[in-house]
Amino acid sequence: MARMDLAELHLHLEGSIGPDTLLEIDGSLTEAEIAAATTYTDFAGFIASYVWVNRKLLTPRHYAVAARRLFESLHAQGVKYAEVTLSAGVILWKKQDLGAVFDALVYEAARSPVAIRWILDATRQWGAEPARPVFEFAAQRRDQGVVAVGIGGFEAEGPALWFRDLYSQARDQGLRLVAHAGETTDAQSIWDALSIGAERIGHGIRAIEDPLLLAHLREHQIPLEICITSNIRTGAVASLACHPVKRIFDAGVPVIVNTDDPALFGCTLASEYDLAEREFGMPRDVLAANAFRFAFDAPDPQRLASVQGNID
Repeated sequence: MARMDLAELHLHLEGSIGPDTLLEIDGSLTEAEIAAATTYTDFAGFIASYVWVNRKLLTPRHYAVAARRLFESLHAQGVKYAEVTLSAGVILWKKQDLGAVFDALVYEAARSPVAIRWILDATRQWGAEPARPVFEFAAQRRDQGVVAVGIGGFEAEGPALWFRDLYSQARDQGLRLVAHAGETTDAQSIWDALSIGAERIGHGIRAIEDPLLLAHLREHQIPLEICITSNIRTGAVASLACHPVKRIFDAGVPVIVNTDDPALFGCTLASEYDLAEREFGMPRDVLAANAFRFAFDAPDPQRLASVQGNID
């Protein structure tokens, strides 16, 4: 069977950085040190590992190396289009030059055979004011591939409603809106994200707890960016057997399969499709079509072929 073209919509750059790339970035590290720092047993531990990786990214060149290796991996898997989330709020928290970092990423994206777009992410538990410069920067860089803004981090410590005004302003500036919700808290978090304008929901697995929410998502065809392996590894779902992805899919809610943080979770987009098909009987063609259908700026097939030909 010919390899299917894929798109990935929920993918964190910083969570894609594996041991080889970390060693390329910082030659003083050891494999044992990396393994210890990226081993965790719950969501809080995962966040600590994610922050540890972020702290190793000290220069625009480090981000460029990470992006280059990610794009190579995506290309090898048959990914034609990716919306990559950048933890812009963390870059500002580290007192780094977000503009210089993003310029380095744009340079790498222009040389990739994968069509790359960017989602700039603010850290929700820090509040709306620290998020404001992230959203403002995103609006300034729309012509360089930024398609959306979002919020991530600890849901319970940073309610979506804090960001209502920022989301409204971002929408008025032509940005699309996403939000992590219903991953580690309840279905109300998803309702709140929808109320501030989120067009896609990152994770959203707690929707299964609310029949009215499932009906709303189905009626309005609001997609959930589901990351199966991620949910198991962080403990958001107790086991593969009780993951709600198939029940959500069967309820008529659009499901998009993603990796989230592939290096930290030990998965690839290809392996997530394999998992969805093998364990849940979910059709690859529908999942792949959903990713392109709900992408914010996916080129049409002819344009994708042109991009591929110009770079190869």
